[in-house]
Amino acid sequence: EHLYKERHLIERIFLYLKNFRRVATRYDKLASSFLSFVLIAASMLWLK
Repeated sequence: EHLYKERHLIERIFLYLKNFRRVATRYDKLASSFLSFVLIAASMLWLK
């Protein structure tokens, strides 16, 4: 049960991140650019 609670949190984070079109469609060609935008999107969600 404890693992299920953590899994739900992680899946919810991915759901929020996929609301950003650039993340959902993997718009960036370079992995470093993609990771950078994922970090920016996560920061925006954290500041919300």
